[in-house]
Amino acid sequence: MSSLSRTPWILVLGLSLFAAIPAGAQATRTWVSGVGDDANPCSRTAPCKTFAGTISKTATGGEINVLDPGGFGAVTITKSITIASEGITAGVLVSGTNGIIVNAGSGDVVLRGLDFEGLGTGLNGISFISGGSLTVERCTIRNFNQRGIDFAPSAKARLTVTDTSIRNQNNATNGGGIWVHPAGGIATVVLDRVTMDRNLFGLRIEDSSRATVRDSSALNSTNEGFAAIGTTAGPTLFLVRATSSFNGTGLRSEGLATARITDSTFIGNTNGLVAASGGALISYGTNENDGSGAPTMTVSRQ
Repeated sequence: MSSLSRTPWILVLGLSLFAAIPAGAQATRTWVSGVGDDANPCSRTAPCKTFAGTISKTATGGEINVLDPGGFGAVTITKSITIASEGITAGVLVSGTNGIIVNAGSGDVVLRGLDFEGLGTGLNGISFISGGSLTVERCTIRNFNQRGIDFAPSAKARLTVTDTSIRNQNNATNGGGIWVHPAGGIATVVLDRVTMDRNLFGLRIEDSSRATVRDSSALNSTNEGFAAIGTTAGPTLFLVRATSSFNGTGLRSEGLATARITDSTFIGNTNGLVAASGGALISYGTNENDGSGAPTMTVSRQ
């Protein structure tokens, strides 16, 4: 067959393939820029302006990347997605509202390299309602009127926070660093190299929660640096090489809660260790406490 006779079939095939690609197809990787436009397709060469404008053009399981420094606004996440900024200041600047709301069903959400600023009137830096997991990496969260991270999953969910600073959530009624209070299912929490400074409390877990905290600190909290409170179920908190200093209380275990501590430091607190209303506070004998209170049990390391 000659090349001339093959041409119509090639044209038909090309047109068929083109027609099969939806005009509004979502991309697995999209981009935002301080000089972008939400009318753009959010590609690297034609980026969008805000996270809210970009997320609708990003496929489930996809990733939003930051091209250059800027403030990219609040966003509600309703699917598995990653928002990542690598070495670039990517701001979520809000007033009177939440920074990022995660309502992702069973989806997994990753937030990396973001700078949250609440200007003293923002509600929560991150408000988690639903999702399989939330991972927060290399973020800064500050000056919100309620919590840095409010983790209230409606079903079983995981929270992982690493290399992150949460500070100045010190509203006398609502403020706090990280508050874990599941509405349903079990919340599993891991904190690694997290600093919580000048908040109403550092980390507070309640009821059906279990948390492991490693190489992290809670400083200058009005109330507790770390707290586990069990009213209807027994939360468990494990501190490994943690520092709790200059707080109202270094560590509180209350009600049905159990807290375990090893290689941790409680220095300069008004109250060092508090076990209240039946709460268990178990030490592995390798901690420092210059304040009041003592473990309810000390066990040897194996």
